[in-house]
Amino acid sequence: MPVRTKRWNDPREPDDGLRVLICRYRPRGVPTAGEPWDAWTTALAPSKALHAAAYGKDGREKLPFAEYERRFRAEMASQQFWIEGFAKRVADGETVTLLCSSACTDESRCHRSLVKKMLEEAASPVGPPTGPVRRSDVRRRA
Repeated sequence: MPVRTKRWNDPREPDDGLRVLICRYRPRGVPTAGEPWDAWTTALAPSKALHAAAYGKDGREKLPFAEYERRFRAEMASQQFWIEGFAKRVADGETVTLLCSSACTDESRCHRSLVKKMLEEAASPVGPPTGPVRRSDVRRRA
């Protein structure tokens, strides 16, 4: 599926498609006229509280990634508008590149990889039903 991930300062490539910044905070020092992204949505970023917990900025130890993922997915349950909107673009064949912080070097431990999974899941066509067919599932022609 055409969902890619990068850091916001990675060079633009011709096959990036729509580059969407999904950081909570806007990168410092980037002039508006020179933004290397096409859109910015904080709706697909962790909340301020979760961001602080992930980096131990709330006075506690850094949040384990499994707990971070659980909490992030719970937050994203209220962001279906954004997930379904970008997933539709992906399902229609458009490439979407999700961009995160330049400091976020480990994609596997970044929310951008979680959002990528969510978009791919939402963009995937639903297969045929599995299991027995119930009578209530069958509609008769009139």
